[in-house]
Amino acid sequence: MSIVWFVLGVLLFFGLVVIHEFGHFIMARRGGVEVEEFSIGFPPRLFTKKTKGGWMFTISLLPLGGYVKLKGEHDVDTAPGSLGAANVWTKSKIMAAGVVMNLVAAYVLLVVLAWVGMPQVVNDQFTVKNDATYLSRAETYVAAGSVEAASPAAKAGVKQDYKLLAFGPAGHLVSLASENMLPKLTQQYAGQTVVLRYQPANQNSSITKEVTLRSTADVAEAKQAGKDEGYLGVSVYQGQKGVTVIRSTWSAPVVAAGVIKQVTELTFVGLGKALQGLGGIISGFATHNTAARLAAQDEASSQVAGPVGIFFVFKYGSELGLTFILFIVAILSLTLAIMNILPIPALDGGRLWLMLISRAIRRPLKPELEEAIHGAGFAFLMCLLILITIVDVRRFIY
Repeated sequence: MSIVWFVLGVLLFFGLVVIHEFGHFIMARRGGVEVEEFSIGFPPRLFTKKTKGGWMFTISLLPLGGYVKLKGEHDVDTAPGSLGAANVWTKSKIMAAGVVMNLVAAYVLLVVLAWVGMPQVVNDQFTVKNDATYLSRAETYVAAGSVEAASPAAKAGVKQDYKLLAFGPAGHLVSLASENMLPKLTQQYAGQTVVLRYQPANQNSSITKEVTLRSTADVAEAKQAGKDEGYLGVSVYQGQKGVTVIRSTWSAPVVAAGVIKQVTELTFVGLGKALQGLGGIISGFATHNTAARLAAQDEASSQVAGPVGIFFVFKYGSELGLTFILFIVAILSLTLAIMNILPIPALDGGRLWLMLISRAIRRPLKPELEEAIHGAGFAFLMCLLILITIVDVRRFIY
């Protein structure tokens, strides 16, 4: 059944692109702007058909988005039926229509999910407590992330995704209730021989091993040499088995709005961290600080995902059922809306803000300059997409 949910999720994701472009399409037609082409995907073209309305419907090879081509898109175009000849309000509505459609799609999906049972994915996800019925509860645990080669953890047999149950001196083991506990404990017992209890993945029995932690001096020496080594040599994350699902009744519309607000805030926090990480990468290259550059690279790459990442999100999400897939689609729709309204050249927000600025200063942009700005923005986005894809392949495949 998970294959069915996976395929459904991918189809719904492409549906988000169609919904987005349909917003531009319908608002252009209502605003008196002629549509020349409606394309799903980017060229090369696979299928083209001229409709009775005179516009071309196209399906293209690269499923990375889509577009609606309008008559006279340059700011200086003045021919009847062209986008350039439309007034500011009409142009603004056309450019923002895709964002609005994605917001509406996200809100409708989240309302439905709140009614039938919404997965709790975000920490302290918004709910109305006096109208919340738990349909299921997830089991959370501390799990091993990356394990350093030849580290105390590796010598004890710990591998990625193992459950880390308890840690401490013999006879005084402390149960690991959160991922924040282990780093503090390893620092507290630096250089000492302690006991680590863990449970291998897909096994019910636990293993208890003695480990001798690296000393503070060893960790400091490694840091000076540009190596990121820890006392135990393992990163941790909060693992989860199953998913918490909460159903709402009368508060479903309120819950959907609250989740949208919460996810929007988290998205901007993630973008801030990604930009900060990008700055750290540039600074690390400039100062030849390898440790700083790698740390910034990890920080930046952890905040983004491309087509490969989305594929694996659907792959893993399909194992949790239909409601989880619909939640992913809703969040992706919201993310598309947020990213497209940002003032990034080549995207809707970039085109909108560029048009508003040119109209405000009463100096229409020359077609060559307008194309150069959006062309540079598109090239940057494509390069960024390639880099993100490389990161995703390393993260999910290797």
